[in-house]
Amino acid sequence: MRKSWLIAASLAMLAALAGGAVWMKQRGSAGSAQAAKSPDVAASAPLDFRANEVQRPKRVNLPQLIEFSGPLVAPNTAVLRAKTSGTLLSLDVVEGARVRAGQWLGRIEMADLGSRIAERSANLASARATLLQAERSHASNERLATQNFISGAALDNSRASLDTARAALAAAQAALATTEVAQRDASLIAPIAGIVAKRHVLPGEKLAVEQQVLTLVDIGTLEMAGNVGTHEVARLAPGMAVQVQVEGLDAALPGRVARIAPAVETGTRSIGVTVVVTNVGERLRAGQYALARVVLPDSQPRLVVPLTALGSIGGQAHVWLIDQGLLLRRAVTLGRRDEAGGQAEVLSGLSEDDQLLAVRFDNLREGARARVLALGASAVASAAAQR
Repeated sequence: MRKSWLIAASLAMLAALAGGAVWMKQRGSAGSAQAAKSPDVAASAPLDFRANEVQRPKRVNLPQLIEFSGPLVAPNTAVLRAKTSGTLLSLDVVEGARVRAGQWLGRIEMADLGSRIAERSANLASARATLLQAERSHASNERLATQNFISGAALDNSRASLDTARAALAAAQAALATTEVAQRDASLIAPIAGIVAKRHVLPGEKLAVEQQVLTLVDIGTLEMAGNVGTHEVARLAPGMAVQVQVEGLDAALPGRVARIAPAVETGTRSIGVTVVVTNVGERLRAGQYALARVVLPDSQPRLVVPLTALGSIGGQAHVWLIDQGLLLRRAVTLGRRDEAGGQAEVLSGLSEDDQLLAVRFDNLREGARARVLALGASAVASAAAQR
């Protein structure tokens, strides 16, 4: 009985295994048939691109643009300082007022200046009188000496008295001139023509020697100092035309390169370039931010592609081509870039006969089928779905 039961169980197990194998084979056959009926659409259906999404590289002149920026400054700036100590009696200009060179702007009080001038003027008059008397005495002594009425020693003494009187007159004149200079220093005179940018003191304040009183600015000519990389500065030269775009103005203003620094700035590895701008109508103000553009002409045509056609993987630039109905990714080496024109130079990797995608798409696969629709054709499956 036990042996019969084991045989029956073994037969049942073999029958179950055989049935499972048959079921798996039938299922696999059905799956293969279904896969055959539903192939991968992306592998078989071509990607359709519109004619304006495809173009060929072209050769054009690609001018080089060098840009640098910085604030405008007024090189003709002067600080009016007190030449003497004293109380500021008056200051007749305010910030923003226009002044002329040599214009009287204010006065510093010097309490003893008037008395010193009077005293030294009197000393000068006394020295002149003494000199006149000495000259008369010496002339008389010379006549007496010719007649042998006085000795030679007496004549020498007379001549020494005359020299002493002359020296005293010169000293009195110098003392008076020094006092008059101090009197002029008490007057505040504009050193340049311009606009009052800042008042540093107010009337009534006590001033020290060389203390700042006013800052005057001439904004007829402004300068912009910026930094240019060492790889670009060799293309610049003093006198070159520059277009300066100033914040707040719609149109760029003409300028010129005035100076180029002789050495590289430590740390930034750049070189300072100064641009001069004539401030016609004084529309500009010192401190405004400006962007200078220098356009360098190109002497030879270059092979260029749109910037929108470029992609990058791992730092390597590439473009997508349609070659014999297939999508190909082609690595390229780039040269100059024209951000304003939206194009870049290709040094290697392309020819003028290549057909490339001029618009950036996502999820493209190399080797996929592709075609370009004619102008006016209706695109049922547009490549825009792949963006």
